[in-house]
Amino acid sequence: MPDELSIAKQLLADKIITEEQFKKFELELASSGKPEKELLVSLGLATEEQIIKAIGKLYKIPYVSIIEQGTSPEALILVPRSVAERFVLIPFALSIDKKELSVAFADPLDLNSIGFVEEKTGKKIKPFIAVSENIKIAINERYAQNLSSEIAAALKETSPVKESQTIDVAKLSEVIRSEPIVKIVTTVLEFALKYRASDIHIEPEEGKTRIRYRIDGILHEKLILPNSVHNALVSRIKVLTGLKIDEKRIPQDGRFNFKADNQEVDLRVSTLPTIHGEKVVMRLLRKTVKVPTLPELGLRGRALKNLEDSILRPHGIILICGPTGSGKTTTLYAVLSKINTAKVNIVTVEDPVEYEIPGVNQVQINPAAGLTFASGLRSFLRQDPNVIMVGEIRDRETADLAIQASLTGHLVFSTIHTKSASQSIPRLMDMGAEPFLLSSTLTAIVAQRICRLVCPQCKEEYEPSLEVQKDIKETLGVLLPKSQSEKITLVRGKGCGECNGTGYFGRIGIFEVLPVTEKIARMVIERAPAFDVEKTAVEEGMIKLKQDGYLKVTEGITTMEEVLRVAQE
Repeated sequence: MPDELSIAKQLLADKIITEEQFKKFELELASSGKPEKELLVSLGLATEEQIIKAIGKLYKIPYVSIIEQGTSPEALILVPRSVAERFVLIPFALSIDKKELSVAFADPLDLNSIGFVEEKTGKKIKPFIAVSENIKIAINERYAQNLSSEIAAALKETSPVKESQTIDVAKLSEVIRSEPIVKIVTTVLEFALKYRASDIHIEPEEGKTRIRYRIDGILHEKLILPNSVHNALVSRIKVLTGLKIDEKRIPQDGRFNFKADNQEVDLRVSTLPTIHGEKVVMRLLRKTVKVPTLPELGLRGRALKNLEDSILRPHGIILICGPTGSGKTTTLYAVLSKINTAKVNIVTVEDPVEYEIPGVNQVQINPAAGLTFASGLRSFLRQDPNVIMVGEIRDRETADLAIQASLTGHLVFSTIHTKSASQSIPRLMDMGAEPFLLSSTLTAIVAQRICRLVCPQCKEEYEPSLEVQKDIKETLGVLLPKSQSEKITLVRGKGCGECNGTGYFGRIGIFEVLPVTEKIARMVIERAPAFDVEKTAVEEGMIKLKQDGYLKVTEGITTMEEVLRVAQE
């Protein structure tokens, strides 16, 4: 049997705590008389999750992050909710031969609860250890979906998938209109709306179909379905979308509307043939969502003023850069909404048009019909525009046309895929743009990323390690707030029902805004390296991407992990 310092020793072995912290804790434990686990949390030496993982290692019980682990309705139906709540456990998977049930326990050392579940289900129990609070959140979330009876009914109506089966479209059409399949699709969509998902992924795998939701930019696995219902599920979505249900060899795209709880969403649907069947991704575009303002996105101070000054100019090019999914289009929409009045003619060419802005002429590219970013931009110049927005600068032709549009007195907005603001200049030169033209047309370049916000319901303060404090001080330098200069205190989310156990709720941008000043314009003509351009911009007052992130960390808006996840080079 492990001794009373066993959890702390395991945390020391895992390098969660230092030797010095361990010795201090040893003395505190002897004098306080508190249980080891309780004292570790109260002193802020380790999170609940780190302690549970340590206990799992001590007793050789595998740990499961139940919030990120999908749940099979077939497993869920075997254990009533009342039993799950009484023993703080949740079943999440049933083996292929249906003999072994995987169950997450808050206390897997309680042999009575394991024995009770074993007797109740008639299955061999494979115990896992999980954070108690996360199990409670999962019980509320997963039992609420209540798809068990629909899955059972759908399984009776669908035959098991074979390697080379012939699909009878007439029989399939009966199944996809049946009540269980309709209910499964509706539940999947309602869940996405309830938990603010931006995308739904329906992915066939060997022996199962998993459903994942992208919430605040991160994919979360929530549901595991038997693969025998996969064809009917995909076909039901295809019927709603108006796609061909008998065509499974090529990708297809479509869209449909869905309304629930007074929320209406436009769903963009994409299918892709994989080795295990068709994968479906649905992008949810909420019609009721208003375009945020620039401060709401996370722009403030000097960066906000530099961007606002740039967009008030009558002509020039303003670029937003960052990887896919970093919120570039949303920032462009926020900028267009700010300058959108009856006195200006704004035209956009996008791929695709994500949100409709009243008063703005929005065009979606159609390469099959010959409408590309370049051809659209060329046509726009005959439409008497004041402001032009091009979804992305991808090639030399689009870059040249954007420069020409700017030189002829238009304000041009676009995006480009680069890591930092300064790297956009050499990227445009690589596309063939002339330095002397760039220096006279570029007005400002904005680099951005998106971080998750700390959940306001379950946030707690903690003192970071000395190593983290040193990193913050070195990165921010004179920008470090005076309130944090002596002792740095940060904030993190413990995880609650409101944030679905993640500790995060909502998102905010981190930015660097590089105004093209006279000095930087001269450097562009001289083809100065990106590093030198960035150095000069910083000397002129630019706050770098990582610095903006760290400032938001010290203010308790987001976490170090989030900033490093999106902005670490």
